[in-house]
Amino acid sequence: MSRRALAKVDPALDLSRHLRTVDQLPRPWDATQLFGRVAPLQLEVGSGKGLFLRNAAAAKGDHDFLGIEVSRKFARYAAAQLVTRQLDNACLVQGDANRVLAELLPDAVLTAVHIYFPDPWWKKRHHKRRLMNARFLQHVQRTLAAGGQLHFWTDVKSYFNQSLEVLQQETDLVGPFEAPQSEAEHPMDYRTHFERRTRLHDRPVYRSTFRKREG
Repeated sequence: MSRRALAKVDPALDLSRHLRTVDQLPRPWDATQLFGRVAPLQLEVGSGKGLFLRNAAAAKGDHDFLGIEVSRKFARYAAAQLVTRQLDNACLVQGDANRVLAELLPDAVLTAVHIYFPDPWWKKRHHKRRLMNARFLQHVQRTLAAGGQLHFWTDVKSYFNQSLEVLQQETDLVGPFEAPQSEAEHPMDYRTHFERRTRLHDRPVYRSTFRKREG
């Protein structure tokens, strides 16, 4: 599926509040330095153009949202979209999600983790680079608060099945629970741009939700 080129980011926009690198994040972790408050915090890994992040931030103003995107140009674009919509409860981090989870986020700080369409790394010799591995998912479990949820979607069935196996073998998260597909009410009523392209091409999306045990 072809992808449209990103629109240029207006150089006059001040992205300083909405865009950070991993090394610019507060150590030790302090959400007030990013959002000016303490509120329920949700994390998205692989934000891409930021469709989920900005829609979720607009819909849940009482929550804060941290998005991580390894690509600098996509992170800048997504941050610019937050700025133009004045969504101060969301912030983009450009860099490696593994570092953020392993080095920065403390235990039980997240109410939800969202992982939508991660790179499947098709070649077998590259499978070790896949995001949904034991170490990463153990940090997801550690950083989720009791009752917190992990949302994982992909369009690659083999990757979906393998990820569910790792989740069940390496974590104590409860699931998978069904995440039914909803009908789009308007042209951008999708969780991510990738979901939109996938569904418009009549390709299936595999969805699951896991939950951290109470107590």
